Amino acid sequence: MTLRPANSFIGSPMERVEDLRFLRGRGTYVSDVSRPNQLHAVLFRSPEAHGRIRSIDTSRALALPGVHAVITAKDLGATVPRVPLRLQPLPQLEPFHQPMLAHDKVRYVGEPVAVVIADSAAIAEDALELIDLDIEALPAVTDRASADAGDSVLFEEHGSNRAIVWTATRGEAEPAFAGADLVLKESFKIQRHAAMFMEPRGFVAEWNAETEQLTVWGAAKVAWTNRRILAGAMGISESSIEMIELDVGGGFGSRGEFYPEDYLIPAASRFIGRPVKWTEDRREHLMCANHARDIECDVEMALSKDGIILGLRGMAYADIGAYIRTNGSVGPRNVAQFMSGPYKIANIHLQTTMLTTNKTPSGTYRGPGRFETDFIRERMIDLAAKKLGLDRADMRRRNLVADADMPYPLASITPYDSSTELDSGDYHAVFDMCIKEFNWSEKTALQGKLIDGRYHGIAVGSFIEGGAAGPKEDARLVLETDGSLTVYLGSSAVGQGLETIMAQIAADAMEIPFDRIRVLHGSTSHVTEGFGSYHSRSTVMGGSAILLAAEKLKVLIREAGAKRLGCASEDVQIDGESVVAKGASHPFAALAEAPLDVEATFYNKKYTYAYGTQAAHVSVDVGTGHVRVLDYLSVEDVGRMINPLTLHGQAIGGIVQGLGGTFLEHLIYDEHGQLLTGSLADYLMPTASDFPNIRSITLELKPSPNNPLGAKGAGEGGIIPVGGIVANAVANALSDLGVEPLELPLSPPRLWKLIHAAREAKLQA
Repeated sequence: MTLRPANSFIGSPMERVEDLRFLRGRGTYVSDVSRPNQLHAVLFRSPEAHGRIRSIDTSRALALPGVHAVITAKDLGATVPRVPLRLQPLPQLEPFHQPMLAHDKVRYVGEPVAVVIADSAAIAEDALELIDLDIEALPAVTDRASADAGDSVLFEEHGSNRAIVWTATRGEAEPAFAGADLVLKESFKIQRHAAMFMEPRGFVAEWNAETEQLTVWGAAKVAWTNRRILAGAMGISESSIEMIELDVGGGFGSRGEFYPEDYLIPAASRFIGRPVKWTEDRREHLMCANHARDIECDVEMALSKDGIILGLRGMAYADIGAYIRTNGSVGPRNVAQFMSGPYKIANIHLQTTMLTTNKTPSGTYRGPGRFETDFIRERMIDLAAKKLGLDRADMRRRNLVADADMPYPLASITPYDSSTELDSGDYHAVFDMCIKEFNWSEKTALQGKLIDGRYHGIAVGSFIEGGAAGPKEDARLVLETDGSLTVYLGSSAVGQGLETIMAQIAADAMEIPFDRIRVLHGSTSHVTEGFGSYHSRSTVMGGSAILLAAEKLKVLIREAGAKRLGCASEDVQIDGESVVAKGASHPFAALAEAPLDVEATFYNKKYTYAYGTQAAHVSVDVGTGHVRVLDYLSVEDVGRMINPLTLHGQAIGGIVQGLGGTFLEHLIYDEHGQLLTGSLADYLMPTASDFPNIRSITLELKPSPNNPLGAKGAGEGGIIPVGGIVANAVANALSDLGVEPLELPLSPPRLWKLIHAAREAKLQA
């Protein structure tokens, strides 16, 4: 009997299957969930950035008709639970964990102080006005200078606003600098901005007192970790909690981390004995969800006269806000560890100091730490090339890590000891393709040219994108009695097309039709354990787990087929949706009396590293400071593509987010710690018409050796180098004026001031 050829869904540009329900308005989001007898929660938040709580009187709020409870810290027991670290947990960071409700002190505007439970959200909102909170105001710490001065300290028992220092080392930095032909020193600053997903956060929690079971709708990103944290905070077993993932309107690293609300809404349901629903409004999101970036850096680069980068050293300062929440260390750590990027730099000594301030706590946002450090490094390379009189493209090419150097170790980081290495790649081939496709040689004639009232500039830069965070991921495959396949995943869907991609992998692994596969993800009842979606890990880790589960399922299918066909299992072959042996066959449907169910775990402790090069062509209006992006090209090698179409969307979307962070987005506080950009009228974001000229090319040159798919994480690469490349293009356009941007965002007012200052300096020279 001739077996049919294997599927080839992997690598096919298939449209996302989940989009059909979204476009038809049939998605199910947490706001769509309503439970019988449901109440609504609204949080009373601190109006002060820093102060001691003298008293809180909730009696007037409780007297309002329709209000069922006002929960304060005293209602949570003798000890108020705190938000622990999920990533890089260290004992020295525990003093900076956030209490679920403020009880002695408030440390940022928006910090939860009480939870109002009422018949409707509107009634609860009215009750907020009736809560009397007396706070003894303390001086606000709002920047690096005031944090370092120490006149006001957020955590008096610690005695300083410096939480921890991360140190990245490789080789010997001091000798490299001593023997350098050029030592370049500059200071940089990247503004505070954050993920702005379309759907704000929310939860519905239902406590069943009879069974002592808790169900929470609205889980995202890391449901199993959040279940573990919630169980500990509530003093119940993990098995008594079910976290249910619904459709999610974006995440980008921020949504799905554990916030105080993740505890407060379930705790409120248990406290009141009824289901409780909470939905974040946009101002709450801007004020309370994790912020990101906000880095200052003083850095030095040692170089030889022919442009070889001999060493990097310096100190970065990360404004992490009032507390260190679940992943708050990731960005600051990455700034130090990944500043070398795709370049072969033998000697590194970089540190990042995490500073507490009276601002919203920080966390991860797409490309955490890498967006910041790429801005710093790529600006330094252009500045160094200018000092040395070298071609900046050639200088990058000669410093790129070579294919023969793989695997190439990056700097090690302490105090949470971590070492990693670039897994594979032909960085020079990707660089050269970008230069060619961008028409670099032709566009160099435009550098600094004034055309139709605008100055033109170009720039190029390279990057790496880390992915596949371990240690493991689970997948469960169930061959149903009707012959269809259900795939259960520990990975979560946060808008990345997970259902389509995982179905493609499963279809090829099992060699069955794509439309016979259903993918369910992210809910804690689906698999024994899951680790979720972050660090560009879901395809590599979850997809590899599917491959392992498929092999286990094939064994069960052959065993079931042997019983049906009356032969030994080793005689059974799988042909599409049937088993065959000795001229007889039986379809998967009704192959066994019960579904065939297997679960597998993929273990991996080595990261993957996608890599690429991007180039930009901009024009600048010196009269207004406005920058127009005329052409933007990204070329990235992702090892192996599962779906080129969804991957293209990830790349373009990441670039647009990077351009938003480069030009527009800025969370601004005043000297009292009050957020001034608390709405989308003040916090500017890119729209579909702002950056129409973006191109992306994705390659499969060097599969990763660290997983059976050969794939590399590819959800964040687009955003990583944008700030540095655009800033270099702007500097190139304004080279005759001597404008050198060292701070983001490159908003029109800021750029106009730089242009004006440069002109004034020339006049005075």
